[in-house]
Amino acid sequence: MIDAKYQRFVFSFFMSLLMSCIMSFVITLFNVGLVPNLISIWLRAWAFAFAVAFPTIILVSPVVHHLTARVIR
Repeated sequence: MIDAKYQRFVFSFFMSLLMSCIMSFVITLFNVGLVPNLISIWLRAWAFAFAVAFPTIILVSPVVHHLTARVIR
């Protein structure tokens, strides 16, 4: 198992993996429709989206945690 001190990175990895997967599929489907090569187009989009999403979540999550703490009583 992974040590608890890496929780932020593990959470960010899985969050970015799943969100980039779902969002890239929906956006690809919306933009190109049900074309025969939809899966290959989507997988390329997903790879790019994940490469952007993971470092973005690492950088933005402390800000989001801070904002959430300010909003929640």
